[in-house]
Amino acid sequence: MAKLILSMDGLVLKEIPLSKERTTIGRKAHNDIQIDNLAVSGEHAVIVTILNDSFMEDLGSTNGTLVNGNPVKKHFLQNNDVIELGKYKLKFIQEAGAQPAAAAADFEKTMVLRPSAMKAAAEQARAMGGGGAQAAQAARQAALQAVGTAAQAAGTSEKPAAPAAAPAAAPVAAPAVPPKPAQPLGAIQLLSGGNAGKELELSKPLTTLGKPGVQVAVLTRRPQGYFITHVEGTHRPTVNGQAIGTSPHALKDHDLVEIAGIKMEFFFKS
Repeated sequence: MAKLILSMDGLVLKEIPLSKERTTIGRKAHNDIQIDNLAVSGEHAVIVTILNDSFMEDLGSTNGTLVNGNPVKKHFLQNNDVIELGKYKLKFIQEAGAQPAAAAADFEKTMVLRPSAMKAAAEQARAMGGGGAQAAQAARQAALQAVGTAAQAAGTSEKPAAPAAAPAAAPVAAPAVPPKPAQPLGAIQLLSGGNAGKELELSKPLTTLGKPGVQVAVLTRRPQGYFITHVEGTHRPTVNGQAIGTSPHALKDHDLVEIAGIKMEFFFKS
């Protein structure tokens, strides 16, 4: 989970986990992060967190907001970014919480050789005849072949290496794994308003749409697809005529979206 570290003149004052979708910053008491200082506006800025992504937006503050020393209106936050509001600083920390992909893949490829398979391997070794060391070597070879067969059935290419003294086992062909198709690029086409007919490609991780103070939504590009989330406004955006909920709403090809009175169509580019 991401968090903010509030400090002033190098002294850490507080740590704030970004556990909410919308975290407000300002001088007034109703803000999630209240900074009682005249350099900070009553409603100064907001941080919107969607899944693992966070972005900051200045809410028209009097003195503005700096990120890493640069004045910004909207900014996609990255690890160790520093937000400055007067003398106060908020350091953005993105804590790693997901299991590494390689470890997850290795876990998925873990294979269990069932006792029935081991028993069959032992019986095969006894049928091959011989005793003592020759029989033990034959049993090991039969077990290796059983493991290779199980690996092929499980759809994995890994199999244990044969002992140096054992004859080489027949190679087990690994099944071909088709490449994972790339996620198609999404886009929206405006259907109403002064910019009707214009098209916008959704190539960025986050795209903010709407009118500040009226209704604002964000479109996020994730490995699972595109999602729309309500950020600001009394009424929520609609998808195919139905208001979306509090959670990110998955978009499908040719969905009709309405944000701040502007109608648009979401679609995948071929």
